[in-house]
Amino acid sequence: MAPTHVLRCCQRGLAWIPVIFIALVVCWSYYAYVVELCIFTIPSIGEQSKFVYMICFHLFFVMFVWSYWKTIFTKPANPSKEFCLPKVEKERYEKEERPESQQDILWRAATSLPLYTRTGAGAAIRYCDRCQVIKPDRCHHCSACDMCVLKMDHHCPWVNNCVGFSNYKFFILFLAYSLVYCLFIAATVLQYFIKFWTLCRRKSVENCPKNELPDTHAKFHVLFLFFVAAMFCISILSLFSYHLWLVGKNRSTIEAFRAPVFRTGSDKNGFSLGFRKNIAQVFGDQKKYWLLPVFTSQGDGLTFPARLVSADAEQATVTLHPEPNKR
Repeated sequence: MAPTHVLRCCQRGLAWIPVIFIALVVCWSYYAYVVELCIFTIPSIGEQSKFVYMICFHLFFVMFVWSYWKTIFTKPANPSKEFCLPKVEKERYEKEERPESQQDILWRAATSLPLYTRTGAGAAIRYCDRCQVIKPDRCHHCSACDMCVLKMDHHCPWVNNCVGFSNYKFFILFLAYSLVYCLFIAATVLQYFIKFWTLCRRKSVENCPKNELPDTHAKFHVLFLFFVAAMFCISILSLFSYHLWLVGKNRSTIEAFRAPVFRTGSDKNGFSLGFRKNIAQVFGDQKKYWLLPVFTSQGDGLTFPARLVSADAEQATVTLHPEPNKR
């Protein structure tokens, strides 16, 4: 027991390494841009540019850090108690050895639950033996967090957290503001990057031509800052574009690779309600809050409107009944 507990603690500690790495890179980028570029480099070019750069930089920096913080420290939402088996039913379920009998117990327990999705076979109730709960629609078990997460998208090592119903909006904004942050740095540093790249080797500012900069300690920070910002721009852009596509389709990353199974079969567009409604599912109805990392997503994470529900009268009812040939 003790070695397992120690191993688990070590795993949790090591899981913070990617987050610490990102935090160190962000802190260094703040120092390189504000101190080395704006204070030591730009004064010789122009005070007006310095002021504009500082205002815009701090705006993007605050929004980036805010959304990143919310993504990391927002606890993943879990199934409510109503999805747990009653004590008597749980004991019966654990004693049963036949899968058919276990499914009968789950069907009876799920009678009053709003469930529309099933297992990959298409006939069984989705149940987590690890958490001992009936899985709500779009809920999945995360092995890294060791819990069932509502509308789970994926487990992200860069935030050391599960991305799901409770923080998916924060994750999208984190990608958006990190992209804007990197783009702004790359765009504003580019001209100084070129000047440092073609740097005059003379030591004094007075002997250096006006279109070039002196060879100072700021050179390393400015050159490396551009390379890092450009590198992150490329990687973040592809990930951000993919998740925007998922939001427009109202899919999670898991559902994009494995379509949810309904009574009528699997359907990758089963939860798609149209582009505008899909956007509102994540960002909410009030557009003034869309760009702020505050929770505005629709619903409770336990139930979701499904496209097939209105088309299937039997599935539209909350009550579920096992198929006769499965009893």
